[in-house]
This record gives sequence, C-alpha cells and structure tokens, in this order.
Amino acid sequence: MLYNRYTVIKIITNFMRNIINISLPISMARDVKKEVKEGGFASTSEFFRHLLRIWKTEKLLHELKESKKEFETGKGKVLHSFADLD
Repeated sequence: MLYNRYTVIKIITNFMRNIINISLPISMARDVKKEVKEGGFASTSEFFRHLLRIWKTEKLLHELKESKKEFETGKGKVLHSFADLD
C-alpha cells in the first residue's frame, strides 16, 4: 500500500495481543523488510518486538545510571527493608 511517500506497515498479532499500525517513509519500510529477510527475523512483528526490547533495556540502563549518579552525590538512600520505602 503506497500513500504518497509513506508505506503503511500493519503488524498483525494473535490472541491476547494488540494490532498496531504504523506509517513509515518508503525507504524505512524497505530497510525493515530487508532486515527481516536478511536478519533472520520470522516476521515484521518479531523485528519490531526485538527493537522494543532493545529500547526498554537501554531505557532501564539509563535510569540505573541516573540512580547511580544520585546515589554517588549523596541523594540516594540505603534501604534495609521494604518499610524504608516510606
């Protein structure tokens, strides 16, 4: 499906999953299709799930680094039990 300069990629999922439609420029859609084919992904959905896992991991790493900085500057709190969270 072509709409001007964009291709619509439909991510079709099964039971207990959501369907998400995204629009990409044609060049990006080609890149995705190429990576799915050459990168050993079974589907476009698998490719995007892989990217989301990487994104979530990098986000967590960033949050951990920020927490470490806070702790090193004395803004952190040592917890001895869950009661210390209050």
